[in-house]
Formats: sequence, structure tokens, C-alpha cells
Amino acid sequence: MIILFTDFGENGPYLGQISSVLAKNAPDHPVINLLSNAPKFNPRASAYLLAALETDFPKNSIFVCVVDPGVGGDRLPLVLNIDGKIFVGPDNGLFSIVARRGLNVSAKEITWRPDRLSVSFHGRDLFAPIAAMIATGKNFKCKTIEINALKGTDWPEDLASIIYIDHYGNAMTGIRAQKLTSSSQIEWSGKLFSYAKTFSNVEVGKAFWYENANGLVEIAINHGEANALGFRIGDAISVLEAR
Repeated sequence: MIILFTDFGENGPYLGQISSVLAKNAPDHPVINLLSNAPKFNPRASAYLLAALETDFPKNSIFVCVVDPGVGGDRLPLVLNIDGKIFVGPDNGLFSIVARRGLNVSAKEITWRPDRLSVSFHGRDLFAPIAAMIATGKNFKCKTIEINALKGTDWPEDLASIIYIDHYGNAMTGIRAQKLTSSSQIEWSGKLFSYAKTFSNVEVGKAFWYENANGLVEIAINHGEANALGFRIGDAISVLEAR
């Protein structure tokens, strides 16, 4: 399958355009729109979100990942093989966390170019065609690069900030919940949030943190929207341990 992870948003032509390229060039392969509202212009936050979301997909999945504020600039176009999964997109740190957590990782710079390459839409003109070539077993020009040369190699293992706010207003962080204990508290903007296993374990209207379905620390309000508190993507958080 081919999986889309982008900051395109649901409106506008971009998802349709990239999907049409895949339908034309790899018609027998299902295309799944995993996420179309990744943090805009924010490869750093998106990297931790991608690393959490990709784990449920099997080997041979092909991810087309486009959070690419540097499109048309000097950032490299990449294909990575990470434990049998393929990731296609820009070298701006977007793949740094999933690559770091992989066991068998290789990276290549895409040197192939289409006859038509816009300066502002490499998702449609470069990354989608490459994904289709991979899916259908076609060769393309590329060259191997060192993993330690990728952008984002100096980013932390877990990111102590808000990386995504979902449809319900819950605020995901870049911290894996396995790193914390049930006595840990999350501090944001002077407010403290204690742990609960799930929504029904707290009273209606109460804010808390829990381990979400993707293994991340998430701040939520039972029967409410946590973003009503004023969360913004990029806001710093802290982890406080009981003494």
C-alpha cells in the first residue's frame, strides 16, 4: 500500500493531484490518506508524529511524506528503507526520528527528475512518481548517502512539546508514554496534569494526561476540548516526577 502523510489540509486540490499521479502510475496499489493536516511547515513536530503513526503498517508499505517548507531549495529528495518500509520525501528532518528508531536503515538521494518538475510541488511531480515506481518495481536514478548525514540527527529522542491537536481538541506531545510513570505529571504554562488511564477514569470536564492509542503522552479533557485551554503546536511542556 501507499500511505500519504502531508500538511496539505483536506481542502484544495493537492491531495487529489498527488492521488491522481499514484492512480495513474500504480493503479493496483491502494492509497491511504493517513494524515493530511500534519503540523504546517513544521518537519520537526511532524517527525515525532510520523514515528508514532507508522508503526501499525506492515513491511513493504510505501510512505509519501510531504511536509516541505523548503521545497525548491537545496534540501535533498530522499528514499529511505527503514526495517522494510519505504519512506519518500524531503531531507529536512521529517524522517530523522523513525530512522533513529529503526534497526536496519538505508538512505538514497533521488537523482531522477521528471520532464515536468514544478518548483513548488515536488509531492506531485517527484515524490509520488517515485513511490509509484517503487510500488511497480521500476528502477530510477539515485545514489546512496550516509544515514548520519540526514537532517535532524541532533534532535532529541522525545520532544517535550505539543506536536498535534486532533479533531477532539486533544493535545498530543512528542513524548512516548513508556518513558513516564503513572505518578508523572505534565506541566504546561503553569498548569499541572496528572495521569489517568482513560477518559472514564476522571470526572466530566477534568483535564488529565494519558497514553494515547499511538503510544504518545496526550493531554485531554473528559467530554471537552483540551485546546480550549489555549494549546498551540510547538508549546513546551515539562515532565515532573513525584518525590
